[in-house]
Amino acid sequence: MSGFAHILAQSRKELIQFRRDKLSVRLAFLLPVMALLMYGFATRLEAKNIPIAIFNFDNSKLSREYIDRIFATTDFKPSLYTGSDITYPLDNEEAKASIVILPDFSRNVLSGKTAKIEILIDGSDINNARIIKNSFFALTYFFLTANHLYQPQTIIEPVSRIWFNPGRKESLFIVPGAIAVVSWIFPALLAAFALVREKEDGTILLVYTTSLKAYELILGKILAYFIVGFLEFTLVLLIAIVIFKLELIGNIFLFSLNSIFFILTGVAFGVLIGTRTNNQMAALQAVGPVGFLGNMLLSGFIYPVHNILYPISLLSYLVPSRYFIEALRNFFLRGDSISNHLGITLFLFCQSLFLIFVSIKNMQNMQLKDN
Repeated sequence: MSGFAHILAQSRKELIQFRRDKLSVRLAFLLPVMALLMYGFATRLEAKNIPIAIFNFDNSKLSREYIDRIFATTDFKPSLYTGSDITYPLDNEEAKASIVILPDFSRNVLSGKTAKIEILIDGSDINNARIIKNSFFALTYFFLTANHLYQPQTIIEPVSRIWFNPGRKESLFIVPGAIAVVSWIFPALLAAFALVREKEDGTILLVYTTSLKAYELILGKILAYFIVGFLEFTLVLLIAIVIFKLELIGNIFLFSLNSIFFILTGVAFGVLIGTRTNNQMAALQAVGPVGFLGNMLLSGFIYPVHNILYPISLLSYLVPSRYFIEALRNFFLRGDSISNHLGITLFLFCQSLFLIFVSIKNMQNMQLKDN
């Protein structure tokens, strides 16, 4: 039997074993979907419904209109606090900001004078504090303009327009990242567990006595779990398109090519871990930190990669999700060109080859050691 036939036979054996394990099949396709839904619905970078305490000491029609403007959007909601201590709602976490409208607010505004409004912002979450500050500047400008009270002091007025995502749909940013994370982690875990399980059961020793070579065993397992991983990816992608209304606007060939090599890196990494560990707990502990921490913190999924401090930032260059998340966001948001994705495709291809090569060498060393 030729080497290619051995690889196909080994892959078929792996798929049969996987199909017979009903629990593994359910978890393999249920967990990625659950993870995608949790990431897609629970992860929010743009704060909404921030509780704000209002202290209106002017109590005029104009000040009440200004307050209505504050709560006209979903950015803020009124705090339940009704007392007069402006620091109490901040100290007791009943509000993230206290807005104090002074008694001479409407008189100063209508007479063309400067009317000051005091804003006390909870700075424990600096990103949230920045959002509150910028939002108040924006809504105050809108309020003055709508009431013909704004008097420009300069001859330059910038006009902004949101490009690529004018509807500010946060799912277009979060969900592609979630697709990459779950499509890498779960195939890696399945591949690692499959190889480690044979070590625990002792069946790996039977393989050593056959004519099956190390590369045939490794490539057979990688092919089998690549098929499983690609089915997982397809399922997750379809659910993301249906539920989160994602629309592929990029080149379908480039998208498919990058997806294939990305899934291959995850499966190859899982097999590599399987060759280096002897039980499923050790395999989980090896894949977990790299998979979850690497994909969550070093890939740009939530935090911009350029914000990672040196020298940890150097590790992000080795994380395949960093490149695939960028590619996915291009495919679903910006569109793409061949020149923008050739580097990503080449990196994923080279990394998968490297992981496969190391896995084969590890398996060869195991065979020599056990023999």
